[in-house]
Amino acid sequence: MPDGILRLLILGGTGEASSLVSGLAAISRFAVTLSLAGRTGAPKPERVTTRVGGFGGADGLARWLRTENADLVIDATHPFAARMSANAAHGCTAAGVPLLAIRRPAWPREARDHWIEVGDFPAAAAAIGETPRKVFLTIGRQELGAFASAPQHDYVVRTIEPIGDGLPVPRLTAITARGPFDAAVEAGFLAEAGIEVLVSKNSGGPATYGKIAAARALGLPVVMVRQPVKPAVPSVADAEAALAWLAEFRRT
Repeated sequence: MPDGILRLLILGGTGEASSLVSGLAAISRFAVTLSLAGRTGAPKPERVTTRVGGFGGADGLARWLRTENADLVIDATHPFAARMSANAAHGCTAAGVPLLAIRRPAWPREARDHWIEVGDFPAAAAAIGETPRKVFLTIGRQELGAFASAPQHDYVVRTIEPIGDGLPVPRLTAITARGPFDAAVEAGFLAEAGIEVLVSKNSGGPATYGKIAAARALGLPVVMVRQPVKPAVPSVADAEAALAWLAEFRRT
């Protein structure tokens, strides 16, 4: 590697990671590797070296960082990728590699919102209630299984990838689509589908906020799963701030 070039690992899979990669095109002193978990079958192609799949936990990440002589890591994973963020914190500490996290702020509750805030997905399934309802799930494939404990509801599920047998319930409509979704379009969809309650992660950011604004406009309740607690590491709120941090970074 030429002198002055820094090896940067971005843990990605989010819009922030894509914005970061685009912004780094103007900063020539970084050799970038983008790491994707592999949960999406057709990820957006990026103009950097890309690896797909896990590292084998924190110890595996530490080994990779040492083997590749990495100089720094940006954790730009999804707000709900708690395990990967924990592995990043422990792996970087073990390898002695600086880590910066992009921590996307959660959506704030507004005055007309009817939110039932819960800490995890089993609690979300319970919060829908015993009475059968038409439920819109927009939580991703990985967490759908928690709602098998409440099979009395009529579920509409929207995911990027097909869900397969991820939610074994009697009444299920599965929609495959990729955002962002406009608030007006979301309101029309919710009304036409007869949705009575929405279940969402509090992912923050603009890409999926349309459904939240639509639920507010229609007066629908939202079962909102709070963001998980992540390790206390140096962090910024968005890709722009991360790029500013990288512009000032110096290897010690």
